[in-house]
Amino acid sequence: MAMNFLSVRHLIVWICFILVFMFLSLKTVIIHQNNGIYSTSSFSNSKYQNSIRKDKFLEVPQIVWGLNNQKIAFARACLTARFLNRSLLMPSLSSSLFYKEIDLLEPISFDKIFQYERFNSLCDGFVHLSRYSELVNDTEQFELRKGSGRKWTKERDMNQLAECSKDSIDKFEVIRIVGKNPFLWHDHWPVVEYAKIFECLAFVEEIQNEATKVVSKIQEFSFNATSRNFSNTNQSVPYLAVHMRIEKDWMIHCKKLEQRLGINQICSSKQEIMQRVKHIRGVNKPIIVYLAIADSLFDDDSILIGWEEGLIPCEKKKLGVWDVYNKYSYLFRSAIDYEVCLRANVFVGNSFSTFSSLIVFERTEKMIKMGIKRSCDMNVGMASYAYNLKGENFVGPKSWMTDFSALSLESISYGTINISCDSKVL
Repeated sequence: MAMNFLSVRHLIVWICFILVFMFLSLKTVIIHQNNGIYSTSSFSNSKYQNSIRKDKFLEVPQIVWGLNNQKIAFARACLTARFLNRSLLMPSLSSSLFYKEIDLLEPISFDKIFQYERFNSLCDGFVHLSRYSELVNDTEQFELRKGSGRKWTKERDMNQLAECSKDSIDKFEVIRIVGKNPFLWHDHWPVVEYAKIFECLAFVEEIQNEATKVVSKIQEFSFNATSRNFSNTNQSVPYLAVHMRIEKDWMIHCKKLEQRLGINQICSSKQEIMQRVKHIRGVNKPIIVYLAIADSLFDDDSILIGWEEGLIPCEKKKLGVWDVYNKYSYLFRSAIDYEVCLRANVFVGNSFSTFSSLIVFERTEKMIKMGIKRSCDMNVGMASYAYNLKGENFVGPKSWMTDFSALSLESISYGTINISCDSKVL
């Protein structure tokens, strides 16, 4: 009798265990379906799920440097605010590009580059962006100074943030972080959480419209240069985009970086880039090659010379759109170029460039949503490559997808040679 009782008891325990497992599995599937590629871990690290406070705020220093350094810094600030269960006060970006002369940086409001309302709508419940006009008492602030130097470890940084959740600090309406640019803060967040922030970011319509004009010019140039007979002139004409880093200051920087890291796979000459691009498999030629280059190279006509037959290079000047770019600030011009490269059928960049890395990040995200998690040995749309690394055939560039399983954004922020054709999304 006792044995039968124990058997029934064990059976009930096992049934309960199976039901709980099925419930959790179903919950995971539902969350996965509702949030695209983001797993439950993307939403479980904060104890304040879906309840970001709109009466407590985080203020961060002006965000500086290149467009994509600023996007990363903004996302890091958002995730820090999320950890503290606070809304992020809309930060100033930098329209100019000065790395050392901080006083020369021209501030520009976030909503002059990105769509403010759309961001809050898409990221509702995950993070929240607020205007300074929403402050009730702007004198009620707690100043938090970020540590620096080797002794300021990732653990100390996280402990400092955790202290801010205590009532003695949390009672303040505003926590104001002072010190270094958010790009240089320790990174505590996995790639999937950054992905959610980047998905909510969209350029303002003016930038998107200017990018559309450039793409139209590329297509017009393609009709004239390739002599193709397109039956439908409204169809999209394929083009390949190359983020070509060969300007003098980049070459000085990458040579120093190679020496410091003890590698020789960061810098690429124009000849090396052309050689690798011509060996990309599955590209139907002739095809236009849009060169996203630094302003200092526009007077160098040699960048358009030496490309293999069937690869027809062009840049802003040759397309006749330099005047469109020239009327805008650095940040605006960079955003237009980013959008043009993002829309390309094939993109080729440098794995140590944040500009290239974030374009690949967004293209990988789009491919995953199309059901493509690996681009190995496949001629897929939205394919991306790194010209500074040899591909599997040792002549072409290396196929490149962002690793969405990574626990931080370090390889995207600072570059890596460890890239692959697998997003590592299960």
